Amino acid sequence: MSTLTQRLERPLQWPARRLRISKLRKARLRRIALHGLALLSMGSVLTALIALRTAILCFAR
Repeated sequence: MSTLTQRLERPLQWPARRLRISKLRKARLRRIALHGLALLSMGSVLTALIALRTAILCFAR
């Protein structure tokens, strides 16, 4: 039996189990997600400002 298909023969049991996350872990994950979203938003704003500056400098010549 191949080691790649060894675990595929067993039925999947993870959908039957309910995912249990502690309140502390859920709060930590939410905080990390919000920080990531804030970083992506700041990156988008920074990119937009650089693009605007570039466009203004190109058209000002």
